[in-house]
Amino acid sequence: MFEAARAFCYNRAVIIDFHTHIFPPRIKEDRSKYIQSDPCFAALYSDKKARLATADDLIESMDKDGVDISVALNIGWSNPELCIETNDYILESIVRYPKRLVGFCAVQPQSPDSALKEIERCAKGGIKGIGEMRPDIQSFDLEDEVLLKPFIEAIRKYRLILLTHASEPVGHQYQGKGNVTPEKLYSLIGGFPDLIVVCAHWGGGLPFYALMPEVKRALQNVYFDSAASPFLYSPQVYQQVIQLVGEDKVLFGSDYPLLSQKRVYGEIDSLDLPGETKEQILAGNARRLLGL
Repeated sequence: MFEAARAFCYNRAVIIDFHTHIFPPRIKEDRSKYIQSDPCFAALYSDKKARLATADDLIESMDKDGVDISVALNIGWSNPELCIETNDYILESIVRYPKRLVGFCAVQPQSPDSALKEIERCAKGGIKGIGEMRPDIQSFDLEDEVLLKPFIEAIRKYRLILLTHASEPVGHQYQGKGNVTPEKLYSLIGGFPDLIVVCAHWGGGLPFYALMPEVKRALQNVYFDSAASPFLYSPQVYQQVIQLVGEDKVLFGSDYPLLSQKRVYGEIDSLDLPGETKEQILAGNARRLLGL
């Protein structure tokens, strides 16, 4: 099945999905306790139709859809203990599937001692980044440099990537949209210009401000993933963002299990983009960022 799916993808050497989510089986089997105990999980998964996936589910999807490697993200838990509990599962999963999964962990910056210890623990366990952070739900301000400085310093120390949720300041409302808008992201980027940042969901439209020269300069270490793109933008968003910030800044992300991986990379394949550009989006940029 995997080989057949790869053939569908024009026999590319590698496809890397930079934005997926996994949870321990116990959470998938009974989400009620977590809905009651954490506002981020409740915002995203209170609706029983909102799918949850385990590492095994993700691997099955990858085999079916021809994806070689996936970045398994956590979510922005408010409770530090839940960060640790779910980070444990991601660490276990990347050990089980070392050639297929890359792990990102979650921390709560509002509990700085716990966050710093957890970053160190997870970095030593092999994670490549922190995310998907939710500053709005985790109740920290991206302009609060006093709070963020030790957190960011730890990320830099271990050469990690910060992946943050992003949302559009206009347009339709949807479950988990939040208010991490381009203005707020720009404060983080401006305050820590050497930090490697991946803004999910096209950065809530942040690339469009790259028409302003000072914004384009500030985005030097910033990347944008396509997670949930079919729900947010027309397919032309790829050409527009490439034109504004460059093909080297765009990462294929599905937001699995919200969307199938094939649906999102199929949209990329349907576009009239040069083969080299598609390869950069589907693998090359992620491979470079992750050091693969």
